[in-house]
Parts: sequence; C-alpha cells; structure tokens
Amino acid sequence: MPFSSKYKLFSGIALIVLILDQLTKVYFERNYALGQFKVLIENHLYLTHVRNPGAAFGILADSAWRLPFFLSVTLVAVVGILWYLRTLPVPARWMHFSLGLIFGGAVGNVIDRIRLGEVIDFIGVHWYQYHWPSFNVADSAISVGVAILLLLSLQEELALRRQRKAEQQK
Repeated sequence: MPFSSKYKLFSGIALIVLILDQLTKVYFERNYALGQFKVLIENHLYLTHVRNPGAAFGILADSAWRLPFFLSVTLVAVVGILWYLRTLPVPARWMHFSLGLIFGGAVGNVIDRIRLGEVIDFIGVHWYQYHWPSFNVADSAISVGVAILLLLSLQEELALRRQRKAEQQK
C-alpha cells in the first residue's frame, strides 16, 4: 500500500503534535523562568515552567538509570506503534489518529529527555488545594490517544459480544 494512503493521517497527526509540543516547550523555556506561573482561571488552571526528570507524578525522578530506562521504553513503544500501524487496514482512521497522537507525544517527550535530561511541563490544573501534576502538549496527546484506543477497544469488544449473542440465539 502506498505511504500516502495508509500512513497519511498517522504521519500528519504525529507531526502536528510534535511541532506543537516543541514550539510550546521552547516558548515556556524562553519566556518563563523556572517556577514562574501565570493564573488563567483562579483555583483551576495556570501556566508555569517546570522540569520533570521522572515520569508521570515524578516517578523515577531520582533514579540514576531513568534516562536509559525512558529512552528504552520510548523506543519499544515507537517500534510497537509502527508495527501495529502496519497491520491496520486503511479504513481504521480512528486507530491511525490515536496512534499518531501517541507517537507524536512520545517523540516530543523523548526529544526533551535527550536534549535536557528531563521534560518541560507547563500546564497546571488544580481544584483549589488539590493539584494535578503539571503536563505538556505531548502528555495531553498521549493521554487522548490512549483514551481513544481504549474506547475503540471497548466498542470492538461490545460488537463482538453482540455478535456472539446473536449467533447463540440462532
């Protein structure tokens, strides 16, 4: 199958995520001092410039082997996504879309890890005193991509159950 018909959506989404992620990180790196923040919605949303050497919630932040670990995990994920993408039919557009989100986000964060040894985060969400860890465009894309994959998997599972039930009733 030609590249343009099978991988166009995946590549376009991955590239858009990667560009947006890197541009926003460069913006915050150049325009916000570390720790500086700007409240957008009082008690709910703010922008900041923080660095995360670990994974989500700062997991493995103090580990000496975090960089090789994160680079290895990202390499496995990228290879897995490309392999899985190869097996998908052309009409599976939502799968291509979700995998593009995940791929672009993974590459965006790995660029930070290679360049800085840590990831730049800049979006802060909280409900009064309850704070969610800061995140970035790449993290958001990965989360949305995974959520879409889970919904598609659930939809497929429900369709299979309906089909089995219909076959049993015959």
